[in-house]
Parts: sequence; structure tokens; C-alpha cells
Amino acid sequence: MKEKRKIETVDIRSEFFPRMLREIEKCPEKLYCIGNLELLNRRSIAVVGSRKTTQYGRNTAREIALKLSSRGITVVSGMAAGIDTCAHEGAVNQRGGTVAVLGCGPDVCYPSINARLKEIIEAKGLIVSEFPPGTGVEKYHFPMRNRIISGLSEGTVVVQAGASSGAIITAELAVDQQRDVYAVPGNIDSQYNLGSNKLIRDGAIPVLTTGDLLDQLGVGVIDEEEAALILSDSERQVYKLLMERGELSADQLCMFTGFRPSEMAKLLTVMELKGIVFSSMGKIFVAKN
Repeated sequence: MKEKRKIETVDIRSEFFPRMLREIEKCPEKLYCIGNLELLNRRSIAVVGSRKTTQYGRNTAREIALKLSSRGITVVSGMAAGIDTCAHEGAVNQRGGTVAVLGCGPDVCYPSINARLKEIIEAKGLIVSEFPPGTGVEKYHFPMRNRIISGLSEGTVVVQAGASSGAIITAELAVDQQRDVYAVPGNIDSQYNLGSNKLIRDGAIPVLTTGDLLDQLGVGVIDEEEAALILSDSERQVYKLLMERGELSADQLCMFTGFRPSEMAKLLTVMELKGIVFSSMGKIFVAKN
């Protein structure tokens, strides 16, 4: 008999409770989680879309999620069929990982066809729900779930969405939470893209290429050959650590390198001026050149 994974309760007083989620209205008092709790406070972007999709939408969702996660950004989605599933699949094996927010208890798999995906996320990422174990699926749970998807994330990317898609609700919630909304444009004669195209008309940031999105987020990455040409030995040491680990605080960089805090502060200032790194929420990330 297969062993059940441990469900951990993270209440709003816990050090693990997500900082970003604390900022939203109707913040849940507790979360029920399975997996890596550290992902709750990583830099995160939501990647969402419709259950009914085209090959274009599925491929785009996987590519965007893979590129984000490979840069150390955690991809958040709702484990629904379609775009959500593709987003998790693209991100789960990369260093940023993925978080699946459920509209049922954390031990319940919905849809059932994602049973294997749920197992992989439990082992390599994080399952999150505000609903206690054993809670079944109800229609009204999904708008509640969507506010957590956007609330965990600094921005929401809508890859492909029809006019009445739940992804549009997630985008609207992100706007209410004062978070950025991005949308991938699609064919104007396709019902699959009507909602996402309308988001762009109404002010969402268009994602014309994956590189554009990475640049918007400040995580377009220079290659090692280019880094060798423009960085000092000390700067390359910091750059290599950030490339390997995805994100570190200045104190952690000091610990790994042996540099004094004052030396590290000067290094990071110079590297930021060069466009190699940037800081967010107390962490240092590799940035675009």
C-alpha cells in the first residue's frame, strides 16, 4: 500500500506563511500543504489559462513555465486540465519548482487524470489548499482558489483563455491585489483566445516572446562566456553562486564566499549597475545584461 505524504498546516502566525499572501484581502487563516514549504516564500509568478486549449497554448504554457522556473522563479497554477497542467509540467523539474493551489482538500486529486502529476508535485514542489483534508470539490471553491493563486504571485500570466475562463477571474483578482497581469496574444478569430486578447486590450502587458517576459521580470540571463568578459573574479564568484542556487540573500552570499558584508555590498552595487543582478524582497537574483 502506498504511503500517504504528510499534510502540514501553516497558519498565518507561522514563519512559513507566504509574505505575498498576507497582503491580500480575505487572506486565509491557514493553509494545508504537502511538499516543500520553502516555495511559499520564493519569488513567484502565476501561469494560468483555460481547460480547453490548442496545441499553441499548451506549448506556450510549458515554455514560459520552464523558462521562468529555470531562472529560479516559482510557477504557481491551479492544477486544472489544460494550461495549468502544462505550466506545472514545464516548471516542476526546474530549480524554481512549482506550486499547485487546489480547490479541494490537499489530499484530494481533481481532476483525477492529474493523479500522477499531483504525486510529482508533492515530491518536487508544493501542493497548497485553504480547504481541510477530505474536502471535496465545489463550484464556489474555484474563485476562492484563484485569489490564492494570484495572491501568492507578484504577477499573473494568462496564456490562453476564452471569454468566460476562470483564468480571467484570476487576472481580475491580481489587478485588485495590485499585481501585474501579463497575457499571451492569440488568433483573433479563435474563441480560445478571446479572453486573453481582451485582457491586452484592457491594459494587460502583452507577452510577445518568452524573452520579453523574462526581461520584464529582470531575469534574462547572460551566458557564462559573456560573464567572463565583463565581470571581475569576485563578481564571477557571486554570479556562479546565483546561477547555481537561483536566489540568495546578501548574508548567504557572504557565508558562501567569505567576503565581509561591506565588500559584498560594494560588489552587488557594481553588479547591479552592470545589469547582472537585482534585488527583490531581501534576495539577490541574476538579472538581464
